[in-house]
Amino acid sequence: MDNFTHSLAGWALSRAGLVKKTGLATATLIIAANIPDIDAVAALLGGHQHLAIRRGITHGPIAMLVLPFILTWAVIAFDNWQARCGRRPESRLPIHKGWLLALAYIGTLSHPALDYLNNYGIRLLEPFSSRWFYGDTLFIIDVWVWTALAFGIWLSRKREKAEQGNWRKPAVIALGAVLVYIAANDLISNRAENAGYAAHREQENEPPKIVIANAVPVKFWCRDVLIGSRNGIYTEIPFQIGAGLDHANMRQMNFDVPDVDYAMLKAQNPDIAPFLFWARTPYVIVEEHNGVQNVTIRDARFANPAMGDRFSVTTRIEK
Repeated sequence: MDNFTHSLAGWALSRAGLVKKTGLATATLIIAANIPDIDAVAALLGGHQHLAIRRGITHGPIAMLVLPFILTWAVIAFDNWQARCGRRPESRLPIHKGWLLALAYIGTLSHPALDYLNNYGIRLLEPFSSRWFYGDTLFIIDVWVWTALAFGIWLSRKREKAEQGNWRKPAVIALGAVLVYIAANDLISNRAENAGYAAHREQENEPPKIVIANAVPVKFWCRDVLIGSRNGIYTEIPFQIGAGLDHANMRQMNFDVPDVDYAMLKAQNPDIAPFLFWARTPYVIVEEHNGVQNVTIRDARFANPAMGDRFSVTTRIEK
């Protein structure tokens, strides 16, 4: 998920009552909820190299064990530094090392739990296994999750300032509502995938190779159902709860499967290998013009024209 969602999750956990467990509880939860994304520095490598690094080792079991300890040490060091400099706020609660470590773990573990929910993928077992896991439940930016968590946080803070005894309740309800929302979206995705599977089997008289219910922005009741046939052809069909698959607006991703030399492409373009490592539904489009062949590899999950060439790699080959 996006980092705003991760931050709101950490903040909401704090407002649910954890803020009273130790000094710097809120800061620790928010930072911890984002800390696995330190692998974002991989974007500085340029090209598509970052695709093979992101959501990997910093989201795996070793990181889940180590990162909270590092964060706890850093927060304690910051609090001590402020105390030495006379800048520590008097209103801040004393640091409770045990609770601080516990909150660092809670926040850090919330990160892969949320990242798992979309279709981008996460390698939960890295470095022990490079297998990708996909929840296919929520769009990477979900305004309904934003709204629920932000409202719960705001109302909790408002009630606390008014010295109302039930100030934790709005945040607890918001977190519960988000969990119910996630469960409902999972059911929607399952129904959409089942519909896509049945439709393809009926039309082609064989099961599809893969079916993915891609969540769409805002319209949580809709999905773009991606269906990959066993011959490598991908189609995308809109789905809506209550209406089913909209075959009239079906979109074909590719119309043929060209024979390409992947070893040669990897040798010519260093972005090919990391892209294929990350790609879940890769397909190739070959275009020739004036003796030049452009070989483009895309991932059908992100082939929407609105995304441009962000999730594609093109290699220019002189004929």
